[in-house]
Amino acid sequence: MSTRTAQHTYTIKEAAVLTGLPASTLRYYESIGVIAPISRGASSKHRVYDEDDLDQLMWVACLAATGMSVSDMRQYVTNGELGPSAAGAQIELLEAQQQRLALEAEYIALRQRYVRLKIDYWHAVDAGDTARAELLSSEARKLADELKRAKQQ
Repeated sequence: MSTRTAQHTYTIKEAAVLTGLPASTLRYYESIGVIAPISRGASSKHRVYDEDDLDQLMWVACLAATGMSVSDMRQYVTNGELGPSAAGAQIELLEAQQQRLALEAEYIALRQRYVRLKIDYWHAVDAGDTARAELLSSEARKLADELKRAKQQ
């Protein structure tokens, strides 16, 4: 937590609403070092989040939304504390995540193609076009095999 003064503070419930992360996730991220330890109220001992904490939580939430692993998020935070000297490591982490997302997008595109084929198949069946239905069924089987291979990667 920063040493800035006169900042607004937030309860864990408010921080959860503002970041979109459940309170349990906020506690978990703190316990495993994804986020820095959060200050506690003097009398209540409840977590007290400030603007800097929320800023960090927002970009951690964005990383989580990309599907980045907890381990990589923790490394990203650690690297970030090193400043400009860690730029190369940050780029590597983000490029690896970008590659994972690209593979995920390719897999989703395959699944969409499969659904489109099945829709076309059922349109052919509905229209009584047996020849087209057989062709589409054959294409769907090939695509199903491709989906199985892609999922194993």
